[in-house]
Amino acid sequence: MRPDQNGGQAASEIEELIKRLSRLPGLGPRSARRAVLHLVRRREQELAPLAQALAEVALKARPCDSCGNVDTAETCAICADPGRDDRVVCVVEEVGDLWALERAGAYRGRYHVLGGVLSALDGVGPEELRVPQLVARVRDGGVGEVILALNATVDGQTTAHVVAEALGEIAAEGGQAPRITALARGVPHGGELDYLDDGTIGAALGARREIS
Repeated sequence: MRPDQNGGQAASEIEELIKRLSRLPGLGPRSARRAVLHLVRRREQELAPLAQALAEVALKARPCDSCGNVDTAETCAICADPGRDDRVVCVVEEVGDLWALERAGAYRGRYHVLGGVLSALDGVGPEELRVPQLVARVRDGGVGEVILALNATVDGQTTAHVVAEALGEIAAEGGQAPRITALARGVPHGGELDYLDDGTIGAALGARREIS
């Protein structure tokens, strides 16, 4: 510790790093201390490259203009991949859910991140989410199936119902409405995709069911 300008004790840079890391999901003060100690001991091999990577992400990270994923370009790597199936769009709540599905390796279509779920208590309606952008993507044509891969929570399923209704209106307007499916077995009630193992996610994708 060292004195600050007011005569008190100012936290060292290392203590400040520990404090900031301890605020991250999954890390508490004890885990943060172990992580910082490891990084300091290997500053050339790990700490310096990590600091550079963090600085680059802080400067360049942004949402993808098409799907809402987080990347360092206007169009994320997934949307820019020509090997993806443009006819299938998988709708998820958050970017973490998208990454969980990618980690499972069972899906090769496109994505659409809503940015949350509907919540009357929090004042979150369809316009606050990326529901209109999804409808616009489907209305433009070429999408034959929309997979609603929303978390198996009350708010998640309410959101799925509203999204399905919004997509159903495309047919009422004379357009071609897509087939709408949802994840099936393997996802427990109340389960969140980001916390499920890869095998469970793959099974839920493979056994998805059509929403009537």
